[in-house]
Amino acid sequence: MRLPGEPQTQFFLIGRALLYIPPARSGGGITHSMTRRHAEIAGAGFAGLTAACAFAQRGWSVRVHERAEKLRTTGAGIYIYENGLRVVEAVGAYEAAVAGANPAHRREVRDERDRLISVHHWDASARAFSIVRQRVINALAAAATRAGAEIVTGSQVAGASPHGELVLSDGRRLKADLVIGADGNNSRVRESLGLLAQRRLLPDGAIRLLIEKTEAERASEEGNKTVEYWSGSRRLLYTPCSDTDVYIALTMLDTDLAARRLPLGALIARLGDDARYDRFEVIRLKRWSDGKVALIGDAAHALPPNLGQGGGFAMMNALSLAVYLDRSADVADALGQWERDERPRTEHIQRLSVFYGLPTTWPPLARTLFFALAGKWLVRQRRRVAASRPTGTPA
Repeated sequence: MRLPGEPQTQFFLIGRALLYIPPARSGGGITHSMTRRHAEIAGAGFAGLTAACAFAQRGWSVRVHERAEKLRTTGAGIYIYENGLRVVEAVGAYEAAVAGANPAHRREVRDERDRLISVHHWDASARAFSIVRQRVINALAAAATRAGAEIVTGSQVAGASPHGELVLSDGRRLKADLVIGADGNNSRVRESLGLLAQRRLLPDGAIRLLIEKTEAERASEEGNKTVEYWSGSRRLLYTPCSDTDVYIALTMLDTDLAARRLPLGALIARLGDDARYDRFEVIRLKRWSDGKVALIGDAAHALPPNLGQGGGFAMMNALSLAVYLDRSADVADALGQWERDERPRTEHIQRLSVFYGLPTTWPPLARTLFFALAGKWLVRQRRRVAASRPTGTPA
């Protein structure tokens, strides 16, 4: 029996977990009422877990739904530059995320004869790492849990309503002050709201995986160098991302079926079968929110990985979303201002990423000239983007 005025204790059976929802209480940040605000998040990737950290740290109760049975990312390795690292730092996941990571301050571009086309130098004073993706996911999940967020695996989302309901695949509707769709390119949340404006498949894609460093690579300078090899329209990116791991990305035209079957070679022979092919795409929305629902990450602004900023901008927009909601009790006003301020630079990096991938379809001579002439300009653009200060991080 509940006494008058006593807060209600709630239990929910979701997926395979029985979750306790604590009585409402005020939290950190700006408190707009006596009731603790609640967020339901679809997707436990970079965007969803960063949002979980940021909202929980600001006093919200947070629940994250991951459809898989365990937290596991695809893509093997990831580049995170200064802008993304600022976010990881702000949510308390930095030390665990970058432990053992490889600094990414120099990249060589070479042709099919191993001739050097260009060298991209990164300012040594700015942070840049190539990291095993799973390490970052684990670090974000740990930070979210420390902040009080619940992460539920085996919980499949079917959609959302603008009134602030997350709809699960079994028909249950979970009420929230804010629903966040961070459920990737094929977002069920986005599709249920009809927010898609453009989903454009690009002419190329990639196979991405990790391989173990050889003893020679661990001992040599060459084994710690990032190299981008071009051979016709095929590209192989060799990126050390820890003391023991190398991140390999093989990109090719989607019509190049032979390349998609992992062609053999000295390095290719070391690749296992723990890989998959993903075609690159660009996603743009009519708007980033509808009522009490917001979209972040690939669900809102997927982009090709050519500049290594997909994860960085997913995390930036997740953190900024929490900052704007913390500033205002009016969800609609906060979401509108958030999109007006954050969307322009997100779409700018989308355009740059698409532009960098254009040489994939060009003849070898044109591509060589492009990198020789435009290489320094591309590095400047990367630096400018990486130097941008994410909302919610110190100046």
